[in-house]
Amino acid sequence: MPISVVLVDDHAVVRDGLRALLESQVDLRVVASFSDARAAVGFCTDAAADVVILDIALPDMNGIEAAKQLHDHCPEAKVLMLSMHSSAEFVHRALRGGASGYVLKESAGAEVIEAVRTVHAGGRFISRKLLPQALEDYARRHADEPPLERLSPRERQVLKLVVEGRTSNEIAQGLGVSSKSIDTYRHRMMLKLGIDDLPGLVKFAIRHGITSVE
Repeated sequence: MPISVVLVDDHAVVRDGLRALLESQVDLRVVASFSDARAAVGFCTDAAADVVILDIALPDMNGIEAAKQLHDHCPEAKVLMLSMHSSAEFVHRALRGGASGYVLKESAGAEVIEAVRTVHAGGRFISRKLLPQALEDYARRHADEPPLERLSPRERQVLKLVVEGRTSNEIAQGLGVSSKSIDTYRHRMMLKLGIDDLPGLVKFAIRHGITSVE
């Protein structure tokens, strides 16, 4: 089955170029294209998408904020940031916001195709021109960050319900999402926290005041 891609950029010529590039590949298919982030988030909330390619500079909601919303409301969708900004600060903010990849517009082409395939497979992709500086900066800042701050608000909500003994189906019904989404949240937060099992999650939640021993 082809990888389904959503394009979000306020320039039609960029969207058209990306569509032509991606659909030249037999394993990639553009299912929607938007000029604003809110419409894209709404679409991805209601329809399945594998990868969302986001521009950072959007008129209604910047790409980093959109990445955060997609990260929380559409957990199965991988976010690939496409930007003209090459500073490590922008890369760090994008990754913190939930993006799985960051590609420079000047590097578009074969690198975009590789990036889509990489993030869809669960990997992280950063433009080669940014790789050494960006990853070093991200790793340094991430290491100093309080563990709880690594989780999004929705992930903290799921964490609390998981350690209270709720099943994925019960949590999904309460939050109005699929059980697959809950499993994705749980897997993602365990990776972020470096925790391998439920007892470890319970200890973390107690230690950080998310739940009590009672």
